[in-house]
Amino acid sequence: MAGPRVNGNSKKRKAATEEHAQPEETVFSHNVGLEMQSEDEGSEGDESDNGEVDEFPEIDPRSDSEADEEYPGDSAEDEEEDEDKDDEEDEEEESEDQSEDDDISDDDLHIFPKAKTVTSDITGQLKRVFPPIEPDYDSDSSTEEAPNRVGNIPMHWYDELPHVGYDINGRKVLRPARGDELDKFLETIEDPNSWTSAFDKKAQADKPLTAEELDLIRRLQENEIPDAQYDPYEPTIEWFTGKGKEEIMPLSGAPEPKRRWVPSIWEKQKVMKIVRAIRQGRILPNKPKTASDKAQFYAIWNEEPSAHPAPLPAPKPRLPTHAASYNPPEEYLPTEEERKRWEETEKEDREQNFLPQKYSALRLVPAYNQFIQERFSRQLDLYLAPRIQRTKLQIDPNSLIPKLPSPNSLRPFPVYKSLSVLHAKTRVRSVSVSPDGAWVVSGDESGNVSLWEVIVGKEVKRWKFDGKVGALEWCPRTDVVFFVVATEERLHFVIPPNLPAPVLFATQAVLSPANLPPAPATPSPVKWTSVSAASSSSEKPILTIDLPPSSGLPKQIAWHRKGDYLSTISSGEGQGGVWIHQISRRHSQAPFKKVKGAVQLVLFHPTKPHFFVATQRYVRIYNLAEQKLLKTLQAGIRWISSMDVHPLGDHLIVGGYDRKLCWFDLELSDKPYKILRYHSRAVRSVHFHPTYPLFASSSDDGSIQIFHARVYNDLMTDPLIVPLKILRGHQVNEGLGVLQIKWVPRQPWLVSAGADGNVAVWCS
Repeated sequence: MAGPRVNGNSKKRKAATEEHAQPEETVFSHNVGLEMQSEDEGSEGDESDNGEVDEFPEIDPRSDSEADEEYPGDSAEDEEEDEDKDDEEDEEEESEDQSEDDDISDDDLHIFPKAKTVTSDITGQLKRVFPPIEPDYDSDSSTEEAPNRVGNIPMHWYDELPHVGYDINGRKVLRPARGDELDKFLETIEDPNSWTSAFDKKAQADKPLTAEELDLIRRLQENEIPDAQYDPYEPTIEWFTGKGKEEIMPLSGAPEPKRRWVPSIWEKQKVMKIVRAIRQGRILPNKPKTASDKAQFYAIWNEEPSAHPAPLPAPKPRLPTHAASYNPPEEYLPTEEERKRWEETEKEDREQNFLPQKYSALRLVPAYNQFIQERFSRQLDLYLAPRIQRTKLQIDPNSLIPKLPSPNSLRPFPVYKSLSVLHAKTRVRSVSVSPDGAWVVSGDESGNVSLWEVIVGKEVKRWKFDGKVGALEWCPRTDVVFFVVATEERLHFVIPPNLPAPVLFATQAVLSPANLPPAPATPSPVKWTSVSAASSSSEKPILTIDLPPSSGLPKQIAWHRKGDYLSTISSGEGQGGVWIHQISRRHSQAPFKKVKGAVQLVLFHPTKPHFFVATQRYVRIYNLAEQKLLKTLQAGIRWISSMDVHPLGDHLIVGGYDRKLCWFDLELSDKPYKILRYHSRAVRSVHFHPTYPLFASSSDDGSIQIFHARVYNDLMTDPLIVPLKILRGHQVNEGLGVLQIKWVPRQPWLVSAGADGNVAVWCS
C-alpha cells in the first residue's frame, strides 16, 4: 500500500511545481519547491498528504555559475526529465525495501557483534562471550605488534608474572624471552648500535634511541643545558630603556585619599553604643594619675626573675704590672733584639700586646693606639663566651667497674702445664678423657691413636688406623670401659688393655653379645660388624660400624649420658651426615629427612630428651620423644665452630670462627645472655667442667681462656662469669692453634690438643 501512495503524492507535487513555477532566479540551479511555513500553516498540508512525509529532493552540488555556463537553455527540460526519473526510482526502491523487510527478521538486526553462549571453565555456569574486535584496514592500531595498554603504572608489579600487560582487546601480552648475561654481551659485540639503545620496561625490549635523545643524554652527562637551541649568552633586550619606553606602574603604594572614605553605618552604631555607655556611667574612664614632682626612673636592663640560676660574672681583665707603667724599671725595657723579635712575631702569638716604654712624666705619655681594638675584642669575648656553670659528676672511675671476686678466692683452676705428650710431625685434632679421669686417648691426622695416663703421661698402648682420625670419645658409662674412634666412613669400638676381668666381660657382652638382637623392621644402610668375645683382643676393634658410602669423615661423636646412644656427624651433606646409633639394639637411624643448612655439631641434653643441632648460624633444639622443634637460638655468629651444654642443662655456650663466645640462658631467651670476646682469632673448642664451676675455650691464637662460671638455683640471680687465667703453651702451626680441650672429670685439670702435635695437661 505504500507504493501507490508515494506515487500519487509525487504526481501532486509535480503538478504543484508546474503551476506555481515562476521565471524568477533562485539560489539553487533549479527550483526545488520548498516552502517555509509556520506551525498553523503546516497543519493543512499534513492532512492533504494523508500523514505521509515528503522526501527531500536531491540538491545539485554544482554552483550557480557552473550551471548557467554549461546548460544555459535546457534547464526547464532537464527539470522535467529528472523529476520523472526520481519518481520511478522511488517506486522501485520502496518495493525492494518492502520485500527485504519481509525476509529479514528482527533477530538478525544486531548493532553489536553476536555473542556466543559457552560454559565457564571456572564456575561451570553459562556465560556470553563476544568475538574480538577486529580493526579496519585504515585503523592506525592494526599495524602495531600487540602494544601494551597498561598505562602509566609501576612495571615492577608484573615482575613475578609471565605477562607484562594487556593489549587493546584485553589479552595478555606475554613477556618476551631474554637471554642471560652472556647472550647480552654477544649481542653488544655483533650489533654495533646496541650501545645506542635503551630497555623499555613496558615493551620488555630494547628500543634504539634517536639522534635527538642521544644528544640530550650527552648534554646531561657533560652538565650542559639540555635544550640545544638555548643560548645562555644572548644579548639583553632593553625593554624599558629609552624615551617613551619607561615603565608606568598601574599600582601605587600611596595611602588612600580622604575623598574616597565612606563612613560605615555599623561602625557608627558601635561608637554610639560606647558613647551612651560612657554617659550612663557603665563604662568608667581611666583614673587620673596623681601628679608628683618626683622623677620616675625605670631599670630597663633588669630581667624578669626566673627559676634558672644567674649567669656567672664576666671574668675580670688582668691587672697591669710594672711593664705597663709609664716609667718602668730598666729591667722591663726590651732590648733591640727583643723589640725586633716582637715585631716579627704574629699578633696572635705575642705574649704582650705592647712594648714597655719609658717616659719622664705622665703628661708626655701619648694616647694608646690599640685602646679601641682591645675594648672591642673584650666586648666580643663577653658576648660570645657562654657563662654557664656546669656541674661535673664527682664519680670515681673505679666505681664503674663491676666488682668481681679475686681469682685467688675462686681456686682451684689450672694455672700451669704439668706434662706434654708428643705426636710427631702431625696435628692432633681430637682428645678424650675417661670417665674416671685416669686415662687419656688422643688421635692425630696420621691415623695414630695413643692411650696414656693423665698423672705421669706414660703411653700404654698405640693403635694404627687407615686414614685420618676425625674424632674419638670415651663411653660415659662406668660399668664398662671402651672408646670409639671415627675414621673414614667407619666407627671402631676399642677396648683398652689391662682391664679387670668383670669389667672386661661386661664390656664384651655389651659390644659383642652372644645372642644378637633381632633385626629392626626398618632396614638401615649402616652395617654393624662385631668379633666374638672369645677371639677379641685389645689389638683390634671388637665392633665396627660402616657408615653409608660417600658419608665422609666423621668430625664429631656425641654420647648420651646413659651410654646407649651416640650420634655422629660426617662431613658429607644430606641426611647421611647425622646418624644416631643404639648399641643395645645394634641399629642406626637418620633423625632428619631434610636438614636446613650444613650441620656442624650435635649434643644430647644431660637430663631431658632434647637434641641440640648446630648449623652455621643457628642452634635448633628438638624434642626426640615428641619429634618436634622446640626452639631456635640465634647466636649472631657467622660460623659456629664449637658447642657445649652445662651439666645442669639450663645453659649453653657456643663458639664461632669470628672470635665470639656466646652464653645462652635456655630459660630466658633465644638471644645470647652474654657475648665474650677474649680471643684474637677463631674459637676452636669450648667445654664445661662436669663437677667444678669452670669452663674453658681454645683458639687459633694458641691460648686457652679459663673462666669461672657459677650458676645459681635462684632464677632471679644471673650467672657469675669471671675470667681467671690465660694458658699459653701451644705453638701456632699454619694458622691453627689449640684444636680441642677436655676437662678431667674429677680434678680441676685440663687436657688440650694442638696443631703443633702436642697434647698437654694443665694442672692447678
